Amino acid sequence: MAWDLFLWILSFFVSLALVASVFYQVICLTDLEADYLNPFETSSRINRLILPEFILQGSICILFLLTWHWVFFLVALPVTCYHAMLYKERRHLIDVTEVFRGISFEKKLRFTKLGFYIVLFIMVVFRLTLSAVYSFTEDDDLLHLF
Repeated sequence: MAWDLFLWILSFFVSLALVASVFYQVICLTDLEADYLNPFETSSRINRLILPEFILQGSICILFLLTWHWVFFLVALPVTCYHAMLYKERRHLIDVTEVFRGISFEKKLRFTKLGFYIVLFIMVVFRLTLSAVYSFTEDDDLLHLF
């Protein structure tokens, strides 16, 4: 039971990091659109966060698979596959010269990912709370109902 609680605490912090990362990317794109940042600064700030985001997303998906949490794995799988496709096709980084041309698409993509990560974060917080309550009451049968 302690491992289950540890899994949800780890998932909580990874989900929080993913939400913060994508929110920062949205802020950078909004600042670029409002002309507070130049294209080089924006693309370097966002590109620095892309690979850690992909690694965190892939690791949380694999973690859910290895711990037999099928619903969470199936929720996280489409974004992980999309990230793998972007990385394989070398379209995962923002190009400095093309950033203004695709800013509306990039913002829509980041807002969609932000919504997805917030939903995942809410699901993880629910399971973290549930796991903490049941680990302190030591009633294992009720945990498997959810």
